[in-house]
Amino acid sequence: MDLNCTHTILAMSPPAKPGQEAPPAWTSFVPLALLIVVFYFILIRPQQKKAKEHATMLKTVRPGDKVLTSGGILGVVLTVKEKTLTIRSADTKLEITKSAIAEITERSGDAGAD
Repeated sequence: MDLNCTHTILAMSPPAKPGQEAPPAWTSFVPLALLIVVFYFILIRPQQKKAKEHATMLKTVRPGDKVLTSGGILGVVLTVKEKTLTIRSADTKLEITKSAIAEITERSGDAGAD
């Protein structure tokens, strides 16, 4: 593919009819700009919002919370460290990274831990 394809794009505009003035070149870029704006609001912005909510959730996790990991493990948080959590699932004690938490299914009753 030719990296300098602006000439190709401009050549694709419809030819002017005899006696008519050719439309300005920038009008062919308006649909492309609208497409970029639509992609931003439909794809990029919601993903950024979801990532921000997940980061906020990870900051608020505390001992006693019931969590679901991205691997499907349900457990209760025992300790919270800077980058890891220790959870208990059935009779197993696991140390996992905070980023592995998919959701907090139930908050602990200790409201004073904030």
